[in-house]
Amino acid sequence: MFWILAVVAVGGVTEPLRAQDAGLVIRRLDFEGNASIDALALEAAISTTKSSWFARSSLVRWLGLGEKRRLNEREFRVDVARIRLFYQMSGFLDARVDTTVVRTATDAFITMRITEGEPIRVRSVVVAGLDSLADRAEVVRDLPLREGMPFNRYRLLAAIDTVQLRLWDRGFPTASVLLRRPEVDRTARSVVVELTAELGQPATIGSVRVEGTEAVDSSLVRELLATRTGRPFRYAELYRSQLNLYQSGLFRFASVGTDTTRFAIGDQTVPLLVRVQEGPLHRARAGLGIATNDCIRAAAGWTARNVGGRGRQVDFSGQVSKIGVTVDPFRSTVCDKLEEDTLGSRRMNYGLTASLRRPAFLSPANALTGSLFAERRSEFRVFSRDDIGASLTFTREGALGVPVSLAYRISYGATEADPVRFCAFFFACLAEDVAQLSDRRIGATLTGSVARQRVNNLLDPSRGSIYSFEATVSAPWLGSTRFSEFTRLVAEGSWYRPLGSEVVLAARLKGGITFAPRLRLGGAAGNFVPPDQRFYAGGANDVRGFDRNQLGPVVYLTDESNLRPDSTVIDLDEVQVAPTGGNTLALANVELRLPSPLLAGRLRWALFVDGGGVWERGGAFATGAVFRVTPGFGFRFATPLGPMRFDLAYNKSDLPTGVLFAATSNDLFRVRDDFRKVQRSSFPFNIQFSVGQAF
Repeated sequence: MFWILAVVAVGGVTEPLRAQDAGLVIRRLDFEGNASIDALALEAAISTTKSSWFARSSLVRWLGLGEKRRLNEREFRVDVARIRLFYQMSGFLDARVDTTVVRTATDAFITMRITEGEPIRVRSVVVAGLDSLADRAEVVRDLPLREGMPFNRYRLLAAIDTVQLRLWDRGFPTASVLLRRPEVDRTARSVVVELTAELGQPATIGSVRVEGTEAVDSSLVRELLATRTGRPFRYAELYRSQLNLYQSGLFRFASVGTDTTRFAIGDQTVPLLVRVQEGPLHRARAGLGIATNDCIRAAAGWTARNVGGRGRQVDFSGQVSKIGVTVDPFRSTVCDKLEEDTLGSRRMNYGLTASLRRPAFLSPANALTGSLFAERRSEFRVFSRDDIGASLTFTREGALGVPVSLAYRISYGATEADPVRFCAFFFACLAEDVAQLSDRRIGATLTGSVARQRVNNLLDPSRGSIYSFEATVSAPWLGSTRFSEFTRLVAEGSWYRPLGSEVVLAARLKGGITFAPRLRLGGAAGNFVPPDQRFYAGGANDVRGFDRNQLGPVVYLTDESNLRPDSTVIDLDEVQVAPTGGNTLALANVELRLPSPLLAGRLRWALFVDGGGVWERGGAFATGAVFRVTPGFGFRFATPLGPMRFDLAYNKSDLPTGVLFAATSNDLFRVRDDFRKVQRSSFPFNIQFSVGQAF
């Protein structure tokens, strides 16, 4: 942040002269000796700009690809002065800059050698005028400029702003911080920074005036504020109030600040002025698209805001997917992959929801939402589930803007899966046992979740991080039946770091674990986790070397007629592979996103390594923790909906060893535990095509 301020303050930083025809092509721009200031900050502070990587690298520049930036001799001379000024403002008063430029007939190779010298260091930072504060130490804690640091003028300005904001948050709305002219001791190469805080009068919140309301009651606006009349003035609460107004969904514009027409310095109360502009009270929406696992999907909805007053929001929404699975010509084109899924994709998925949301529930930071729903959802080649039910969700915007939610959901539904999966999950190999496990029953869950997003772009982040944690409990005391009991924990973190102006390093870690009580069904016993609550992996968004849901434990199924008397298989092509998922999940991804020499504004490359494992803890079908790694590369094409993604991942692994079951007319029986179906394809790469980044 400080280097950004520095670049702005230096001034004279001009737009790179990319359109200039004359001048040598800059094939190299290096900085040497810059131990205290990053090269990226120096590059941003000057006009001279190096060409793109494809135009600089000696290995590929002969191809003529990449963006070529040219040397402007006049601007280059000024850049030397800019860097020297940058260093002086950063505390290095004796910094020197020497340049070496190797010129050929067409190219320029530039090296800037910087001798930083010994910086002027801060001997101490003194903030006077705070003796009356009980928490004076908190006001001056961890300032951007501290003892022992180089005397950086940009950090000095940030320190002044930090102290002033902290005083505003402690009830002093007119507090200001002044700087005594620092005297630099060049002999000792040090300086004492002296700040003086003028607190002014402490104040409380006075009257609140609301402007701009028409359909929305002004009392609701006051209720959404994070502060109240009579409370101590807190600048952070004004910002929080403005955020609450936007999050209510009622306003397209909102501002909360001091009513300057009714406030004078020395007043002990601060009147507030809230300006709002109401958004539309009704909104209709619709969408149509194509997705990798949903084929053709459509959605529509209608929202009414401020229903009955008090900001209540009523929402009706519906969506359908897998529309084209059974319809030509889509079945043989965009939906051909789903033809393999005779379980979850032979019927359309749908969802119908009616919800009522109440903002400012007990507190401005809270919201309560009740919903009624009916849905059918499925997982590729694993299960299909139908549900009707209701949910109640409490959300709160926690400290530092981190949302926390607690949701209770109760539904009546059934899960349809291949009998072989029930047999593998619970030894339920008899037809009557499978029927009992797949009967309609009541399931109730209590889910708590917390998420923290700090990224610069939700669709295609290049800087920041995302963290999330979710815990779900289903138990009889919540209303569930005994075949719906489980506890499920999932945690995930993603990180994004820029490596230069055009390269991004992205990484993700994800883990999950599920527990279930031991139950008995007929003569069998086991820890039964419902198929829709198990973990599955493999596909375009986790381990790309495997097809969707193909990573982890599997079982094999064939007809009894396909077995010889010694229980060996006659025709391997007649053996079906059924992923069972697991009760434990671990994923790790690293991806390097690179610029493309062609269509640089739209196309990007990616190199990635995916790793993951799904396994079963405990029970007769327990599997070892096997972690598979699949490297690969891909392309990203920018669209308004996010990047279109094509990935090619290397995977030479055969399918894992699993249990082979044989089907009779009604039941299943276990043939052997060490069966493996060898993949016959000699192509060791898996192709993935999707929309949006993998993480």
